[in-house]
Amino acid sequence: MQGTIKVKKTKKVDARLITGVLALGIVAVLVAFVVIPRLGGTARPPAPDYWPTEGWQSSTPEAQGMDSALLADALLAWRQQNVQIHSLQVVRNGYMVADATFYPYDGQTIHDVASVTKSVMTTLIGIAADQGKLDLDDKMVSFFPDRAIANLDARKEAITVRHLVSMTSGLQCIRDGMEGDTTLKMLNSPDRVQFALDLPVAYEPGSQFVYCSAAISLLSPILQQATGMTTLDFARQYLFEPLGIHDVLWETDPQGYYVGHGDLSLHPHDMAKLGLLFLQEGRWEDRQIISRRWVQEARTAQSETPNEENPYGYGWWLTPDLDGVYQAEGRNGQYIYILPGWNMVLTATGGGFEMGQIGESLLKIIGAMQETLPDNPAGVAHLEEAAAAIARPPAASPVAPLPDVARTLSGQTYVFDSNLIGLESVVFEFDDPAEATGQVKAAGNPTIPLSIGLDGVYRFRFDEVGRLVAARGSWTDPQTFVLEYNSVTANDQLGLLFHFQDDGVEVTVSDAYSGTGPKFEGALQEP
Repeated sequence: MQGTIKVKKTKKVDARLITGVLALGIVAVLVAFVVIPRLGGTARPPAPDYWPTEGWQSSTPEAQGMDSALLADALLAWRQQNVQIHSLQVVRNGYMVADATFYPYDGQTIHDVASVTKSVMTTLIGIAADQGKLDLDDKMVSFFPDRAIANLDARKEAITVRHLVSMTSGLQCIRDGMEGDTTLKMLNSPDRVQFALDLPVAYEPGSQFVYCSAAISLLSPILQQATGMTTLDFARQYLFEPLGIHDVLWETDPQGYYVGHGDLSLHPHDMAKLGLLFLQEGRWEDRQIISRRWVQEARTAQSETPNEENPYGYGWWLTPDLDGVYQAEGRNGQYIYILPGWNMVLTATGGGFEMGQIGESLLKIIGAMQETLPDNPAGVAHLEEAAAAIARPPAASPVAPLPDVARTLSGQTYVFDSNLIGLESVVFEFDDPAEATGQVKAAGNPTIPLSIGLDGVYRFRFDEVGRLVAARGSWTDPQTFVLEYNSVTANDQLGLLFHFQDDGVEVTVSDAYSGTGPKFEGALQEP
């Protein structure tokens, strides 16, 4: 993405494990509180009193059976615990009962939803199938007649669209975030479609679930081939515009295909609209946007999954012990949870958190739900005050005198050898005790100008594609400067620790999700 530095997470603990544990915890609590009125099974909840095509209508939590004081306490606790959550929306009975945004996210701009994109991508495939533009049993290779495909054998020729949407293609794939992951290799290839098509087949198609972003990314060029429209144009006409979703950013690959596995940005309110669409079994106002049959199949396990994985439908993760609860998930804290039995949608965005970090509070809130609760003006006021508090920036902190090295290196250019985050050069200017400036150059991207708060408060700017980024920094000792680079609406929060020594610098990279990452060295550029 232009204007940001990205580092691929190297954490070996799979995020799916953590989310799976949370899902089991939710199940336990929901089952325990059987007094909560349920609609029963996976039946479509009643249609809402209105459709939020032109915007959501809000309601007090108590009018929808939720405790506003519990919600307020949860928001404040997450802020105190420094949970890297950016937003939380709670929709019940079609009304927005909680709409919270956390500093430094402003709640105004669209947000990268990461692998939630997969759930949108498979939905578009379902719409195209409903229209007869393609069939789920169409062969993958049939959509690429002009490409010479490596490792082509009978098993690869048997891969269908159904196998792609259900992550059962059989293509050899190391999942995201693991050592040698296939997605990272694909992203570094000159032709991502060709890379994915050329992957060897490791399993009989349909026989085994393997989470594979490279495989599901092929759905975008397949959709374009089948419909004669780009993925974004098709999405706008048949999904986004009918729901009143207008503000969309979707990145493309080097060949111009919209990325099928990630890199879609939406407003959290529009994520909630997608949740409501599925809650309503694909219906919106007087239209069946996507067939009820597709929604039912999408939330049904399509294959056995390894013990550590939750079941998977068509782009949606399922909760095995509670009928009907399912979710879309993206790295660093992007979620759409759908709870049909409670006529409820939960959405969240983040910059490096797991649902497990807020799960205990959510379980307490859900466990206390009723059909309605008595009016609670004090609780509502508490919720409003909490929502305002979590959105405010921290107070500026006192600024220590700059170390001598800050004056020495100010305006100097440091250059770096090849490294995992693609950092090529940096220049810092320390002319103001409360605010520095910087020029950061990453491979393949234009130089990023930064204002850097030295008083504990982020300074903001928009990058070249309209995403909000922020920066702040501090001297941890006379030789070490830490730059916090927060690509707020693109999910990455990087810490770059610069340790200066003589004419060199050592950089240690960390991010909010993975912790400490790579180290590399740089040197002062010769005049």
